[in-house]
Amino acid sequence: MNYENLAITVTELNKYIKEKIAGDEALANIVVKGEISNFKNHYTGHMYFTLKDENSLIKCIMFKTYAQKLNFMPKDGMKVFIFGGVSVFERDGIYQIYVKAMQEDGIGALYKQYEKLKEDLEKQGLFDKSHKKKIPQMPKVIGVLTSKTGSVIRDIINVSTRRNPNVYIRLLPVPVQGEGAAEKIAEGIQFMNENNLADVLILARGGGSLEDLWPFNEEIVAHAIYNSKLPIISAVGHETDFTIADFVSDLRAPTPSAAAELAVPDYIELSQKINTYRNRLKVLLSKKLEIMKLRYEKAKSSRIFKEPEKLFYDDYIKLDTIIKNLQTTMQTKEQKAKTKYIELVSKLDTLSPLKTLARGYSIIEANNKIVKSVKELEKGQKIEIKLIDGNKSAEII
Repeated sequence: MNYENLAITVTELNKYIKEKIAGDEALANIVVKGEISNFKNHYTGHMYFTLKDENSLIKCIMFKTYAQKLNFMPKDGMKVFIFGGVSVFERDGIYQIYVKAMQEDGIGALYKQYEKLKEDLEKQGLFDKSHKKKIPQMPKVIGVLTSKTGSVIRDIINVSTRRNPNVYIRLLPVPVQGEGAAEKIAEGIQFMNENNLADVLILARGGGSLEDLWPFNEEIVAHAIYNSKLPIISAVGHETDFTIADFVSDLRAPTPSAAAELAVPDYIELSQKINTYRNRLKVLLSKKLEIMKLRYEKAKSSRIFKEPEKLFYDDYIKLDTIIKNLQTTMQTKEQKAKTKYIELVSKLDTLSPLKTLARGYSIIEANNKIVKSVKELEKGQKIEIKLIDGNKSAEII
């Protein structure tokens, strides 16, 4: 058979399929419900995303003209109803929904509840960085709160064992979705704290829809994390998933495996660092010893050690000068004092009554008192006459 005459081009095939789909009225105006993922709000204003359910997915595009009419901002994990038409993008040969309108499904109420609680807890200070605790650098026991089955705990164990086999993993199984899960998670955090069962806690679960992750958006869990004395690493969902627990925790990890890497130090890396520091310390000590040796040799050969007495020569000269100045000052003051003394003695001698007696005068005393007037004397009164060379008694006649 000659296929050359029968073959059509890829473009013709895609065009044919596009026309077939365009001719189907059921696909021209269709309402589809599903969960948004891989959402991208392009700078042009167009919105690109995937709509999925448990088994399938389909690409969607909402042009700016229609996107401007939305009264909410679509997000990953949001369940919505979309209205639009199915068509084929000829270049890539893929079919997608060209969305004209979008409406939130019941999950929209959860988002509003999530945003409301997030705002309230932020006002209460539960997200404050000042309250965040440091993750210990060398923990001995890692506490893990997650489901006892599934890939999460296996991933954490594998990563932790690979990084440091000496670290002990203590699992406290808790339900990570469904009714009552939030209470069990909060109780688990409190139990680990009361019994001091770990150095750091990892709160973990795999990805899922907003409904699946909802226990980690409950207020009871947020307060349990905030009140925990043990530091907590939150590893809930995928890298693009954010829960209230992420904001309250001391550290957020994009995945459970990443949480294990953040919590458990790599012993090989630590060993290499220790060796590096040891070698660096040896080099520094060697340099320090060499410098000290050079300083010692320099000091030993210095004048201070060879002729230490010369250090005091200048001080000796200064001391002699001070002593000499002090002696000169004392002698000067002594001479001045002696001169002053002689002057005072001369004045005192001039005023002395003995000088008066030496010139032929005498002093008369009666009753041990000097007589200054004849009126003080009476007939028959005994008196004493003091002369320069002695005393004589006399009587008034």
